[in-house]
Amino acid sequence: MLNSIHHIAIICSDYEKSKAFYINILGLTPIREVYRKERQSYKLDLALQDNYIIELFSFPNPPKRLTRPEGTGLRHLAFEVDDLPAVLATLKAKGVDAEPIRVDEFTGKQFSFIFDPDELPIELYEK
Repeated sequence: MLNSIHHIAIICSDYEKSKAFYINILGLTPIREVYRKERQSYKLDLALQDNYIIELFSFPNPPKRLTRPEGTGLRHLAFEVDDLPAVLATLKAKGVDAEPIRVDEFTGKQFSFIFDPDELPIELYEK
């Protein structure tokens, strides 16, 4: 019935800041960018290794995301990485802070969280 995840949609509060974060910091590749005048909204399609994964939207005055306490809905976005400490060091050099590395009690794998400009949690999980 289902084949795969097609994409994840993210609404940001500052389009240029979020666009820079996802492209320049995380290294996603822009596929297509459109401005929808009737909605006063940008839509930016982003890919990871040629796989379309994120639609980044801007809308005028979106409400702030509730992060703590955690609310119902999508909890976080997760990316697999080969070497978590090396990735975190690279991100730190780009000004991105991360939570301390933890170990998944079920898989034994290392993981950590960073946050996008709107404080959307992004998990980095070691392969």
